[in-house]
Amino acid sequence: MVSQPSRRIVRGALVATAAVVAAALPTAPATAQPNAADALKKYNELSEQASKLNQDHLKAQDDLKAKQGQLEKAKGDLTAAQQAEESLRGQVDLLTEATNSGANFSQISALLVSDSQQDFLNRMSAINILAADNADALQKLTDAVNAADAATKSATEATEASKKLLAEMDQKKADLDKQLAEAQNQYRSLSTTVKNQLAASGDMSNISVPAGTAGRALQFALGERGKPYVYGSNGPNSWDCSSLIQAAYRSAGVSIGRTSYAQAAAGRPVSRSEVKAGDILVYYSSQSHVAMAVDGIRAVHASTEGVPVRIADIDSIGPVTAIRRIEG
Repeated sequence: MVSQPSRRIVRGALVATAAVVAAALPTAPATAQPNAADALKKYNELSEQASKLNQDHLKAQDDLKAKQGQLEKAKGDLTAAQQAEESLRGQVDLLTEATNSGANFSQISALLVSDSQQDFLNRMSAINILAADNADALQKLTDAVNAADAATKSATEATEASKKLLAEMDQKKADLDKQLAEAQNQYRSLSTTVKNQLAASGDMSNISVPAGTAGRALQFALGERGKPYVYGSNGPNSWDCSSLIQAAYRSAGVSIGRTSYAQAAAGRPVSRSEVKAGDILVYYSSQSHVAMAVDGIRAVHASTEGVPVRIADIDSIGPVTAIRRIEG
């Protein structure tokens, strides 16, 4: 029979042994899930930044195209002005040549060669009209050439500025791609279950849409569910957020801007309580993401890489900063 003091000694030894074993056990399982959550959070943050940069990049491209169009117009105006100047110089040269040959187009010469007072008045009128017309044409030509020169200079400067902006956007995109690759490495540490949830197409059921332009646009957007998100893509096999919205309204016969910034100014504003099918929902203070309302609760959108076009709760996508109605 074991005495009471002996039992206490045995229990003490067991407790001490358990403490040593517990201290030796790895602690990784307790911290693995928070690390995975941090990886997903970082991935989402970088994806939001990438979306903004993508829209900035697209806007720079649009600005460049606009400036190049202005430059081409200015060059055309300058060419027309130069042609007009050449034509006028031809008329002036003919007049100079005639004068040098002895044809003195003055009031005295008109008087000397006139057969009558009326003939003199007719000749004087013709001389005055010719002089006035040439002076007026020359002034207009000078103004046109100066304006065209100024327009060409302005458009050239604007084009160079846009090219510089585009180069900066390319560099930012490259920098962000590097960060995004790091986040994706962390993303791969997530469980298969979480990855499958992100990659799921969500609600693919038939959804009735209203009649009219908004309904046709929504029908197009809903038909793209399940297709992948790709930065800068214009469809038809993949989309970014604003290209999906632009294509949806284009299918309904309405032209809107390519970027989320342009779409944030399209149509007219409506309040959150007024949201209905086809409205454009603009997200974040940067206005870098857009979606299309399915109804007052849900929206369809191209979210980010790794997540297909799908339906989500309007308010779960992010903070809504603007709502635009294209029709009605």
